[in-house]
Amino acid sequence: MRGLPRSGRIPLIMSVVGIDVGFQNCYIAVARSGGIETIANEYSDRCTPACVSLASKNRMIGNAAKSQIITNFKNTVHGFKKFHGRAFDDPFVQAEKPKLPYSLHKLANGNTGIKVRYLDEDKAFTVEQITGMLLTKLKETSESALKKPVVDCVISVPSFFTDAERRSVFDATQIAGLNCLRLINDTTAVALAYGIYKQDLPTPEERPRNVVFVDMGHSSFQVSITAFNKGKLKVLATAFDLYLGGRNFDETLVDYFCEEFKGKYKLNVRDNPRALLRLHQECEKLKKLMSANSSDLPLNIECFMNDIDVSSRMNRMQFEDMCAQYLMRVEMPLKAALEQSKLSRDDIYGVEIVGGATRMPAIKERIAKFFGKDISTTLNADEAVARGCALQCAILSPAFKVREFSITDVVPFPITLRWKSPTEDGLGECEVFSKNHAAPFSKVITFHKKEPFDLEAFYSCPQELPYPDHRIGRFSVHNVVPQPDGDSSKVKVKVRVNVHGIFSVSSASLIEKQKGEGEDMQIDSEPLVQNEGRAEEQEGASGEKQDPAAGGSKPKVKVKSIDLPIVANNIRQLDSDVLSNFVEYERQMIIQDKLVKELNDAKNAVEEYVYDLRDKLCGMYEKYVTEEDSNRLTLMLEDTENWLYEDGEDQPKQVYEEKLEGLKRLGQPIQDRHREHEDRPRAFEELGKKLQLYMKFVDCYKQKDERYLHLVAEEMNTVEKCVNESMGWMNSKMNAQSKLAITQDPAVKVADIIAKIQELEDVCNPVINRPKPTVEEAPEVNDQNSGAHNGPTAKQGAEGKGDAKGSQQTKPGTKEMEVD
Repeated sequence: MRGLPRSGRIPLIMSVVGIDVGFQNCYIAVARSGGIETIANEYSDRCTPACVSLASKNRMIGNAAKSQIITNFKNTVHGFKKFHGRAFDDPFVQAEKPKLPYSLHKLANGNTGIKVRYLDEDKAFTVEQITGMLLTKLKETSESALKKPVVDCVISVPSFFTDAERRSVFDATQIAGLNCLRLINDTTAVALAYGIYKQDLPTPEERPRNVVFVDMGHSSFQVSITAFNKGKLKVLATAFDLYLGGRNFDETLVDYFCEEFKGKYKLNVRDNPRALLRLHQECEKLKKLMSANSSDLPLNIECFMNDIDVSSRMNRMQFEDMCAQYLMRVEMPLKAALEQSKLSRDDIYGVEIVGGATRMPAIKERIAKFFGKDISTTLNADEAVARGCALQCAILSPAFKVREFSITDVVPFPITLRWKSPTEDGLGECEVFSKNHAAPFSKVITFHKKEPFDLEAFYSCPQELPYPDHRIGRFSVHNVVPQPDGDSSKVKVKVRVNVHGIFSVSSASLIEKQKGEGEDMQIDSEPLVQNEGRAEEQEGASGEKQDPAAGGSKPKVKVKSIDLPIVANNIRQLDSDVLSNFVEYERQMIIQDKLVKELNDAKNAVEEYVYDLRDKLCGMYEKYVTEEDSNRLTLMLEDTENWLYEDGEDQPKQVYEEKLEGLKRLGQPIQDRHREHEDRPRAFEELGKKLQLYMKFVDCYKQKDERYLHLVAEEMNTVEKCVNESMGWMNSKMNAQSKLAITQDPAVKVADIIAKIQELEDVCNPVINRPKPTVEEAPEVNDQNSGAHNGPTAKQGAEGKGDAKGSQQTKPGTKEMEVD
């Protein structure tokens, strides 16, 4: 794991999470003080299937749901990412509908719903709800790994997602209780993961380094060309093929084997959803094997249909011939992106590939051949997007201060505004954002109006849009009134494509001229696009905005800006009330899942206890229970086991807890006797060692050992008394225990012995560990009188020896130095 690029500030205790929500699988990356790390789920798998399974009592999400694809195929939802923001009558949805094992449903608002059986009722969930369930699971996985709550995150979306699709994903994050700091394009996240660690990028004054990023996943193909300079990246162009991905190659294999099995085994696979799903899984495995092996490979499925085993073979060359129509399409997005960027192949520094489908040799060959250079696989093909998301989250979050790195993305499809105009055709139009325009970006447009007006936003080129409806929405600007003199008012409208790639009319203001100041502005029905970028008009010293239309030779006009309300209509986004209901329902489902988990844990605890105790009764517990009690308990365990699979199959949590408690009343004493028998000798041995230690200490004190003469006699008597009493207690308990059979409850428990050791230590340790009084040294004194005689040094507590007249007596606590 590489370290996170820093600029000095220490991270706070917060979570920084990036989530790659793929068509088939999801990855979670987190920013830690050591760098970016891709975390594993409860199955120790860094990849979580984008799968949700609904059942009669609860939901299963991720790996648990994937295991239900075959057995509960009608209620197990996968591959739902492509339905975000799409109507049920959308041709794309209708084309996908026959391929799905679960049912789609037309919702009241015309959007695509997913019909399943949940809590024994037929339910129709929105795509936002299903994605919210998946994000809830990913959030729980993140919190489990980080050991703290997760709220802020960055989530990836395909670069070709339209406004409606992005709003739908954003709503899903809110249902899951996440604060999405940014919806980032897949290829932009990959570019960030690539560029932020590069130390050799050219300076801003130098020619940028142009890198192509190719991402072919399970269901789509994306290409972006990005220019890198030190501390920044700028996306130059993007291109895509919405219908080209790994699943096309899987379906080619499925079609081939369906025809082969029909002729070879007389099996109509497409009439059996379970068999078809199994074939899809096996074909995906075979495709991955062929990417690494060019020889003939077998495909074997036992009990495939009608108890018939099927088998076949395939090799890479044969497979590539079958997929020629899809391989031919690889170059088209590459060519489109290169043309849009206005670069030549010689201007390309390198080509980085990610995504599972790019592991196919034929895909690699075509990409390398198109650009005329070797492709690079330095990035993790599966985890690069999630890592880029986590880096972006670290940049946006106050928790980390990473190296300054600016990101300029693009608007994938041109956007036009339309409004009513006094011109001949009655409508005015202006393309506010061209294709591959920088994003996020704001523009201010000036209108001259006397009354409220509507702005209709739509994508300019419907034929290039991978979406049937090119409309974005209608924005109504209210409270517009003419000037006091009856002329049209100047209305400044700010339009914006934000960090999520979502378009909006973010604000509007009426510019009111003060009486007697300046001249009227010319009425113009066409908009003036001003202040491209984020810079706003400068305000005058008085706080009033200066009119930019006033020329240098004319007096400046003082104006007042009045904010105008904007109402958005026909926006493909959930209403606030509906969203609140979905958030509440998701909370209820989380509670239901928790209750079911607790119920299953209680039931599993009973089952586990039955099996565990029954095995040990014939093994390690056998000698600790009488034959009569053993037979009675064994019979009770068998009855409980039978009950679990009959009447006890579906019982309240309390019933299982009571059943377990009843078993433990008989089983626990046996377990306790075993444990006491194993641990008691060690406990008595420890007590004996302590008693020997303290008895030796008492004997030394009685023998006037100088090490203990500073201790008080009364305390030593207390120690001796405690040692004798403890010795008597231990001997009596050992004698009592020796008279009992091993099948009887013990006369003394290990806990009692440990308590006695603690009691002994509490009495004895403070006494025996008391240090001797310290002897302080006095400063040396150079006394001529005391130094006139040669004699022994007088010391406290020592008898004077030699000539008493030749020695100087010292005060207690001092030490005299001999002087020659």
